[in-house]
Amino acid sequence: MRFRSGLLAMTLFLPATVGPAQAQSGDPTRPVRTVAGPAQAGDPHLWLEELDSPRAMGWVRTHNAASTGVLEGDPRYATLFGEALTIADAADRIPGINFIAGAVYNFWTDAEHPRGIWRTTTLDDYQSPEPHWKTLVDVDALGKAEGRSWVFGGAYCFKPEGRRCMISLSDGGEDANEMREFDIERGRFVEGGFYLPRAKQWMVWEDVDHLLVTRPWTEGDTTSSGYPYDVRRLARGAALDSAVEVYRGVKATDLNVGPQLFYDTGNRVSLIRRGLDFFRSEFHVITSQGVRRLALPQKSSVVDLVSGRLIVRLRESWTANGRTFDEGAIVHLELAEVRADPEHLKPSLVWAPGPTEAFVGLTSSRDTLVLATMDNVRGRAWIYRAAPAGSWTHSAVDLPDNMSISLGSSDDRSDASQLYVSSFLTPSTLLLLDGATGKTGPIKTLPGKFDAAALTVDQHEAVSPDGTKIPYFIVHRKDMKLDGSTPTWMYAYGGFESSMTPGYRATLGKLWLERGGAFVLANIRGGGEFGPRWHQAGLGTKRQLVYDDFTAVARDLIDRKITSPRRLGIEGGSNGGLLMGVQFTQHPELWNAVVISVPLLDMIRISRIAAGASWIGEYGDVNADPAVMAFWQKASPYQNLRAGTAYPEPFIFTTTKDDRVGPQHARKFAARLEEMKLPYFYFENTEGGHGTGADHRQQARATALIAIYMHKKLMD
Repeated sequence: MRFRSGLLAMTLFLPATVGPAQAQSGDPTRPVRTVAGPAQAGDPHLWLEELDSPRAMGWVRTHNAASTGVLEGDPRYATLFGEALTIADAADRIPGINFIAGAVYNFWTDAEHPRGIWRTTTLDDYQSPEPHWKTLVDVDALGKAEGRSWVFGGAYCFKPEGRRCMISLSDGGEDANEMREFDIERGRFVEGGFYLPRAKQWMVWEDVDHLLVTRPWTEGDTTSSGYPYDVRRLARGAALDSAVEVYRGVKATDLNVGPQLFYDTGNRVSLIRRGLDFFRSEFHVITSQGVRRLALPQKSSVVDLVSGRLIVRLRESWTANGRTFDEGAIVHLELAEVRADPEHLKPSLVWAPGPTEAFVGLTSSRDTLVLATMDNVRGRAWIYRAAPAGSWTHSAVDLPDNMSISLGSSDDRSDASQLYVSSFLTPSTLLLLDGATGKTGPIKTLPGKFDAAALTVDQHEAVSPDGTKIPYFIVHRKDMKLDGSTPTWMYAYGGFESSMTPGYRATLGKLWLERGGAFVLANIRGGGEFGPRWHQAGLGTKRQLVYDDFTAVARDLIDRKITSPRRLGIEGGSNGGLLMGVQFTQHPELWNAVVISVPLLDMIRISRIAAGASWIGEYGDVNADPAVMAFWQKASPYQNLRAGTAYPEPFIFTTTKDDRVGPQHARKFAARLEEMKLPYFYFENTEGGHGTGADHRQQARATALIAIYMHKKLMD
């Protein structure tokens, strides 16, 4: 894919690595210590919002010790941890690659390199059983030399030449990072090269001697969501404070502002994306006459450039130049026309979804556009090539049915692209797709990590209270008894148009399915499984529909006698952690285990914690809309815990370094349970960012803690 966005992914989907403008200690990126506000001035647990105060961290250490003492003391824990770590560190994993200037690059972690190495080889060598990798950056060695807990955040390279890259490094996995210029040919950081100190920041290469950068240029120079809004051009050799402003957003109202770069063979264009909220944006093109706004609908995104055509994804219908395009469609704009008249655009259709279809992703090689879609949550892939008069030719890629399809990197010097295919029971295979011929061939296949011979997969539908049919998958033993006795682990997300698809989950298979458990993946509203409409059905004050969908799937499982409340456990992370909190408070009678990971739980104070103000577009604004406030007063998990209720004993997981959602939600929820003398397990990893850990050992520990909790609650 030739597009490099200046905006880091902000999805609230685990695993990822997934506040007020005034900063602390002279550092505009340090997490803010929140203070009491009028919405909840009497909150007795407000002090737990102090991110790393001695009192708050003392509470964390005490509660970590109590929970890990029980969970890690279980005689099965060591085995589960060992199996999870073995899978994570396995040498036969598929090394995912990126194409840069005809070579391939991979970031690899294992037992010898827990924080990882960034390395390179040729495509031909990569396809051999034992590639000969050349290490470029050893993150463990770098962290040891500098006394830092570095986590690799990616390499952002100047293309198509591919010689210089900006390497992103974060402390413990947080979203904030620092960036350093690296010379690939010489295999070292560039002395006196580009350097961006620690911040929540994004950049693109305008050319080899200029970066477009958005960051907090001065203390407190952020939006109310805690993100930068000022894009400047930084010249090679120039001091950071000499960068020239290119575009400045509106501080009070913007979510964020960031640069984007697109290129194809012969074309290169820089854009500015002004995020109005999580889903609405304005796009501006940088021209020789200055920055000019593109007349795109606000719920759209520019995603690629192919054969001189700018590719746009629509999340709302759009009428332009006498034509109407439905939400969910992919359209293109001729780049020459965009530059000539960005206010009067002439879009043409690339792809439009059918009733059960949804967009998954796209990438582009030298001359082709590869589009991944799904139909009723089953993967499809297509090759598109530009044709005369603004049209396209396209053909389907011949792939197995009932599989998940995801896209890897593509080569801008050929028509080669990567596709990953997998299912719940089929290990991932990496295919090399030739866009010129449409043929695919396997490059790497992951060996099976658990015994799937006795397992099968079904897809059912539950009916939500409003009559909507909600599909879900269940992975189970072929000889499963329909007597309600099957230990069942149910997962969903339900937000931000993120789709849950039936991919291979090695640790789940080894730690749970092999031992007789069943797994359920629910495709509830709020996600993107059926396009923008599926997501938008549950926005803001309509969100109870999402929660009702999840409950409907659970009841369908019970009605089918697959499981019972005694044997049913649920898990979700981030936005899914909010889903778990709501299910915990609204329907405690349906579950015997609830895993609440890196969650949002205090929806009344959400805008005052970490980057919570970012998600007004998803959840509504409790501070400005009385209807939103009224809804969340009834639904917010933290506010709706009730003493004397027979809740199941939950497992609450978070990380101190989560500067996206913040650990404060989880801490306060646990403290309120404790105040009510209700039992719970709590674990807060001190690293890991918005995810489960900063390296495989930390991630395996979190996986094993959750797995042993599920075993104790559902299998014992």
